[in-house]
Amino acid sequence: MKRIFILVALIAGMIGQAQAFKGKGDVKGQVGATFQDGGNGIAVIADFGIGENISIGLGTNYILNADRYLNFKPRFEDRADVRLRFNANIGNVFNLDKKWDIYPGLSLGLRNFGGHLGSRYFFTNGFGLFTEFSAPLSRYDSNVIGYEHYNNQFMFTIGASFNL
Repeated sequence: MKRIFILVALIAGMIGQAQAFKGKGDVKGQVGATFQDGGNGIAVIADFGIGENISIGLGTNYILNADRYLNFKPRFEDRADVRLRFNANIGNVFNLDKKWDIYPGLSLGLRNFGGHLGSRYFFTNGFGLFTEFSAPLSRYDSNVIGYEHYNNQFMFTIGASFNL
């Protein structure tokens, strides 16, 4: 019984110290699975805190099981995208628990200018989960067909978040 109490106290202590966004100097890394029409893939994101509620970052997506289009297999450049990101980390604005952050933002990628809305919750000081919805606000090509539709549409991402 004593061991169980000590284990629960240790876990509660780690959870109590978790913080989703610390402001200037904070560095977050996120790895997740992406889901979109035509294929699912992976995303890797890095965000760097530059102010109390502002972060900038870099994100990349790669579609693993992209659908064939007209019997042609998509190439690497058809499946990949890289985006510069700007986030407004507003968890503290809404007086949310320090372990939880909500971050709307904008992104400038190889295929479009887009927006995203994400949320992350940290269980410990170093590990949490995140989810994010993103969509293009303005495509560079208004007539996207075939592979141009990949990484240029509504996308849902879920995965792990880390304090770096």
